[in-house]
Amino acid sequence: MSDPGAVGPPPTSGPAGGTPQRLRGGVLGMADIAAATMANVGPAMSFFFGFAFLATTAGVASPLTIAAAGVVVALLGNTLAEFSRAHPSAGSFITFVGKTFGPVSAVTTALLAGLGYIIAMASVIAISGGFVQITLHHYTGIDLPWILWTLLLTGVSVVLMLRGIVVSTKWAGYFFGVEMLVLVVVSAAALFEHRGSLSAAPFLPGHLRHGLSGLAAGFPLAVYLFIGWENSAALAEETENPRRNVGRAVLSSVAIMTVSYILFSYATVTGFGYDTAALGDSPIPFIDVAHHTLGALAVVAYIGGLTSTLGVLIAGINSQARLIFNAGREGLLPSFFGYVHPTRRTPNNAIVTFAVTSLLIIGGWGLGHLLGPDGGRMDPVVFFTESSSLGALLILLVYLASNIALPLYYRRYRPQEFRTVRHLVLPAIGALAILVPLYYLAKPGQPAPYSWFPYVALAALLGSVGYAALLVRRDPTLAERVGSVVADAE
Repeated sequence: MSDPGAVGPPPTSGPAGGTPQRLRGGVLGMADIAAATMANVGPAMSFFFGFAFLATTAGVASPLTIAAAGVVVALLGNTLAEFSRAHPSAGSFITFVGKTFGPVSAVTTALLAGLGYIIAMASVIAISGGFVQITLHHYTGIDLPWILWTLLLTGVSVVLMLRGIVVSTKWAGYFFGVEMLVLVVVSAAALFEHRGSLSAAPFLPGHLRHGLSGLAAGFPLAVYLFIGWENSAALAEETENPRRNVGRAVLSSVAIMTVSYILFSYATVTGFGYDTAALGDSPIPFIDVAHHTLGALAVVAYIGGLTSTLGVLIAGINSQARLIFNAGREGLLPSFFGYVHPTRRTPNNAIVTFAVTSLLIIGGWGLGHLLGPDGGRMDPVVFFTESSSLGALLILLVYLASNIALPLYYRRYRPQEFRTVRHLVLPAIGALAILVPLYYLAKPGQPAPYSWFPYVALAALLGSVGYAALLVRRDPTLAERVGSVVADAE
């Protein structure tokens, strides 16, 4: 039996009975979506604010933890590549899970993915202003509130996205190029300066803090460094030959990011003389390494961090808003989100709603800090860790569902193409590996607010399933519309 949504022209009617609105097809090449994907990962931003805690947890062998995370993300990349080859869609995970398990799962995934990505992106939006504040204060003594810079940068990024996918993707790619150049130059300089003390210790399991338990504890943090790797799938409708290019972009991006993170982490651990206690005490270890290695030229590291946050803002909202747009177009969410600008063919309502909702989350979180027992202001660096952890918890549930769905999808719709290793063994290993960060993000005994996150995630899951069941009961035709708009159908 063939997949009824994988071939053929788009449907003649959408949720409201009209022709579904389409994004501008075929305007992005593989290099474009790969650059946008890596910009969404934001290696400078993620590494700057995530590595200190990872090194404290995993110890000297934190680069080994990153390598293990890279392998797991590559397994997830295989799942996304195989789904995109069969059924490329701007809906990405929502479409893939929904085509396999039915409309209730599609709506549930749409809500979980949308909420998870919005919460995770709120951490990026906040840290964009926070890093500008840190940089200006360091070099000029000016200490304007970070929220002002956050609002300014978010506004500029949204304007770029509304101008069109080509313009905004190019800018995200430019910002990514700058940050990668900076990261590589600083890492190479640090390794050269410490060339006499280079060691293989960061790659030896014996140097993991507390052994395998240290690897497992640091694993969620290492996986989070890669969040955004799935960006390419949501750009499928605007990509030329998406059945081929999306998978290639995903897997090549994961490979490049894995090698890059290993280099950056090795350089940072080496720059601190393998002293993970001192490394953990540093707010931004890589910046300290840059200061020690480059002196006054360390300003380039700050520039890398600034371009990274801008790249993530643009690439992240661009791709993740398209998931919400596609869900609105197919009736999984209100049709308001399925609007496309008549000239630029951009999902304006989804983009603006995504950004505004993230800002409201930041505001609500900040209000919670003011009214809480400590009564203090919200630190954007602390918020980055808190918000990204909650967002990652929801996103990991979507990853897990996708890995479970892949073998069932191919068995049902494309049995003649089913391959045991590619479509069963690899996604099964990926699903099992995802359980490790899920456990450590949800395990009991964590300090607040992390102790609340499992309950928030459970409430979101149950609420999404309840809403999905009600919506499907009210609209039985929903099953026919899930994944109905295929990216390369013209």
